[in-house]
Amino acid sequence: MTTNATSTTDRDGSPRHLPAGRKAVLAAYVQEAGEVTVAELAERLDVSTDTIRRDLDRLDRDGILIRTHGGAVSLQSLPQADTGIDVRLRLQASAKETIGALAATLVQDDSVVMLNAGTTTLAVARHMSERRGLTVATNSLRIPAELSSNTYRDLYVFGGTYHQVAQATIGPVSFQTAVGGKKLGVQSDLALLAVGAVSVEGGYSTSNVAEAVMMSEMMTNASRVAFLADSSKFGRRLFAQVAELGRADYFVSDAPPPAEIAEVLAANGVQVMYPPASAT
Repeated sequence: MTTNATSTTDRDGSPRHLPAGRKAVLAAYVQEAGEVTVAELAERLDVSTDTIRRDLDRLDRDGILIRTHGGAVSLQSLPQADTGIDVRLRLQASAKETIGALAATLVQDDSVVMLNAGTTTLAVARHMSERRGLTVATNSLRIPAELSSNTYRDLYVFGGTYHQVAQATIGPVSFQTAVGGKKLGVQSDLALLAVGAVSVEGGYSTSNVAEAVMMSEMMTNASRVAFLADSSKFGRRLFAQVAELGRADYFVSDAPPPAEIAEVLAANGVQVMYPPASAT
């Protein structure tokens, strides 16, 4: 009797994958689906949830997917509104570092900079280590830890409602003075704003209305505005528009935007920044 080296048979006669084959199937399925649960995978492959958890842990360690609470997401997956920041940090990570390095070149010493909360602006903060004398204002609770203490003279975090998933505050772009409780507006030389979608019809957009309002305020209070988005955001349109495409001074990405987006940006004098190696 000859045995199959790669599979056995389940109770219903269908082939059962042994570990190596099962992991390949898991990786391919997660890549195709984008985001899956442990229960879904266990049912699909007819194995225990404990087995699936072990397989996902191994695939995460091998850098093939991202393990999440209760499941996994593809490395190329587009994050959902409730995707935690620790997972987002690993999505499109190389692209975000590329954008961060480029956007940091727009920051000048002794200037005032505003950054909204996001994993792309976290990358910008990491690449600002050579700057000196900055005044930085942000609604991100993670950016202060990423900034070198040698970089800034003053660092402010906007108040507001705490958004746990993003580890950020959402509220007015202002500060309350100690005397009389007066609201003090903020003016900056540059606003660096990361968005979740970029399209001709939707402009720069995000999934949260309050976040969009806050970014609009940052934009209004800045002399120059740079929008940041990796190429996976091209052609997408989310619920809340922050601004039309032409409202920016700069658009920074890891790759050239599609022709229809590029045409609108060029027509409005927006400077597009991406790595030279990405040019076609």
